[in-house]
Amino acid sequence: MTDPIATLFIDGQWTASSSGATRTVFCPADQSEVGVVSEATAEDVERAILAARRAFDSRVWADTPAAERGDFLLRVADALQERKAEFARAEALDTGKRLVEAEGDMDDITACFRYFGKIADQTPGRLVDAGDPSVISRVVKEPIGVCGMITPWNFPLLQASWKIAPALAAGNSFVIKPAELTPHTTILILDVLDRLGLPAGVANLVLGDGGVVGAPLSSHPEIDLVSFTGGLVTGRKIAEAAAHGVKKVALELGGKNPNVVFADADYEAALDNALNAGFLDSGLVCSAGTRLIVQDTIAEKFVDELVARAEDIVMGGPLDEKAETGPLVSKEHRDKVTDYVQRGIAAGARLRTGGHWGGPEHEQGFFYAPTVLDQCTAENPAVVEEGFGPVITVETFSTEEEAIAIANDTEYGLAGAVWTSDSGVANRVSRRLRHGTIWINDYHPYLPQAEWGGFKMSGVGRELGPTGLEEYTESKHIYENTEPAVSGWFPRK
Repeated sequence: MTDPIATLFIDGQWTASSSGATRTVFCPADQSEVGVVSEATAEDVERAILAARRAFDSRVWADTPAAERGDFLLRVADALQERKAEFARAEALDTGKRLVEAEGDMDDITACFRYFGKIADQTPGRLVDAGDPSVISRVVKEPIGVCGMITPWNFPLLQASWKIAPALAAGNSFVIKPAELTPHTTILILDVLDRLGLPAGVANLVLGDGGVVGAPLSSHPEIDLVSFTGGLVTGRKIAEAAAHGVKKVALELGGKNPNVVFADADYEAALDNALNAGFLDSGLVCSAGTRLIVQDTIAEKFVDELVARAEDIVMGGPLDEKAETGPLVSKEHRDKVTDYVQRGIAAGARLRTGGHWGGPEHEQGFFYAPTVLDQCTAENPAVVEEGFGPVITVETFSTEEEAIAIANDTEYGLAGAVWTSDSGVANRVSRRLRHGTIWINDYHPYLPQAEWGGFKMSGVGRELGPTGLEEYTESKHIYENTEPAVSGWFPRK
């Protein structure tokens, strides 16, 4: 790339928007300019989709041996580590998150590409016993085709890697649209794919508004699969659009995640991780444990100390070494979080700390102070809705059965945790929680080799793990008769 505005990648070429339109990206910590990128038109998206279709139909990547595709992903992982500082800084400036968090994200992204690189050739299919020695019956796995990918602004490249890596491992082509506010690391990863020699048209990048750029990725007849990570409202629209073309859909739509603390838990570990669960990355995590459910016998002490610890959290920009958490992504999102907290208070929650935008030093950015809402009930909108910000709501329980009922009382089902020193309680509760990931005496870690996804309104399909690779494949049954013969069903007259 030489022209900074040529940030669309279509059919192996960096190009500007056909209309010349651009968008300026700002850092949410201080509203400083990060960069200017192209804003694609509907015609640009059409070109990208058709380029992906031509590449797939040519079999240039699909027929590349799976082991070679895996080796390519391993080289992508190496390139990411070589350029880690560049990628991390771009991610931090786009999102406002602390640089150290962005650096950690880059290591997780590298691990994702390495994992799928290693298992790319591990979907050979299987032989089926047809009960006839003259018949060879086999089920094979084939790439699904052209994949439309739409990614969020909170973990821009991490969520992109969860889609790009398995799609390429399986032999597909794709068109990806990152969130408008945080495009730069997706631009950078396309640069890596290009420099490493991925055939033209296999990977395509379009930038811009969801209505213009994202919508065709779920409705265009040449798209075979659409993978989306984001909010429930948009996810429903994508599923509806995809249904008209009977496309395969993978949706990760957030959560309202319970963090259940029993009285016999390791107190200090549970307290520390309750802060981590709710306030890491300013709560801008789909699996954030913002719904604290604590046993009544320790609730008062636990919440008092949680509040005191929350008040000590230092907010700051991505390059502020003293900062412990960063801003929200935009003014619009901060306004949503503000309204969410105010409605929770109006419905009876007790504001223990936070509920404001920070001090004078935070006026240039979109900060929101770590917030704790106590004495919440199941009907409170702050408990029901996904706030997607640094806000922890507190509910209490007395018995194991009550804890399970409260934790499952949500339309979402992405993740949750249970804290207890009783392994029997831990395993009983974890088995009964209707959420896709359950942590026992921990919060937030994930493994690229373990499936990720949600129950209920948190989405359909799985990312990561062997299933995450299978999502990008089709199963085909091939039945071969090695001794063909006349059936005699309709005899010659």
